[in-house]
Amino acid sequence: MQRGGPVVDRARHGRRLPLPVVRTPPPIVAAPLAPHTTLRLGGPADRLVEADSAAAVVDAMRAADAAGEPVLLLGGGSNVVLADAGFPGTVVRVTSSGQRTERRPDGTVLLTVEAGEDWDGVVASTVADGLGGLECLSGIPGRTGATPVQNVGAYGVEIAELLVDVDLYDRRTGTVRSHVPAAELGLGYRTSILKGRDHAIVLRVRFALPGGADSAPIRYPELARALGVEPGARVPAAAAREAVLGLRRGKGMVLEAVDHDTWSAGSFFTNPVLPEAEVPGVEGLPRWPAGAGRVKLPAAWLIEHAGFRRGHPGPGGRVGLSTKHVLALTNRGDGTTADLLELAAEVRSGVRDRFGVTLHPEPVLVGCAL
Repeated sequence: MQRGGPVVDRARHGRRLPLPVVRTPPPIVAAPLAPHTTLRLGGPADRLVEADSAAAVVDAMRAADAAGEPVLLLGGGSNVVLADAGFPGTVVRVTSSGQRTERRPDGTVLLTVEAGEDWDGVVASTVADGLGGLECLSGIPGRTGATPVQNVGAYGVEIAELLVDVDLYDRRTGTVRSHVPAAELGLGYRTSILKGRDHAIVLRVRFALPGGADSAPIRYPELARALGVEPGARVPAAAAREAVLGLRRGKGMVLEAVDHDTWSAGSFFTNPVLPEAEVPGVEGLPRWPAGAGRVKLPAAWLIEHAGFRRGHPGPGGRVGLSTKHVLALTNRGDGTTADLLELAAEVRSGVRDRFGVTLHPEPVLVGCAL
């Protein structure tokens, strides 16, 4: 008996036809997610899709939605805590690139950036081009598309001050909405209407920069001291960027592959904002006005004065507070998400017991809870 060669179909007068090929669908191979997060934590996804353009993001989301699959959008992985069990569905990793500037009649500059661009790379390029405005947001890990979701802020500057509009993919309608104004995004302290919801996906972001090479006014006292200027002064944007990077490095907040103090999600807890009547009557507690009879308190001060010091270990020493800054919860190399959340719960309980203030996590928790 001949094997593997042609066979004769006698009903067709001896015409030779190839043997039918039976194709089986490729098996689903679990895709590791931990390497795509700054914490290096979390289990695998059923499937990982790299989307290198806005159109590819839309196509991937539509395909997953049409198949009824759970889907998770992942950028730089810097503001997310993934469950040890992983994600039971498709993860769409946004790697779209491209940015351009346009000088406007009033002298300001419109900066348009694709969602997958590395954020610090965007800041560096604007400063190198002699454009100030973003320099205080230097060194923040992650992708540009996440900045309006979180209303990213640091050293006295927030995205809300510079954001013009965004392009969104609306999963509910299956359509792209262009130029959605910043005013419609509900931007608040480290939040927006996009945070914690997955119906709208940021594809592209536009910012208005002042157009000059000077920094934004230096509002943050620590940064002003580092620059040797009074609060409110302006300095060359390049000088402000270097000072910000120096301060962040000193706190372990600039990613370094060999430094486990930087294996974190940045500040794990937001600074609590409370009505004035609920502020603890503790001597020396710093506070800042937060509008409408509300006060902002420094989470780091609360954590330290609740008895937690830099380097405080979590379960088995596998995770711990950074040795440089108590707001960063770090993976010491062999931790798990469960370990990290146990440490976070210990810190939160300690602050609540000492001051009656409940801290809230800043990163998005996926498949897990605190």
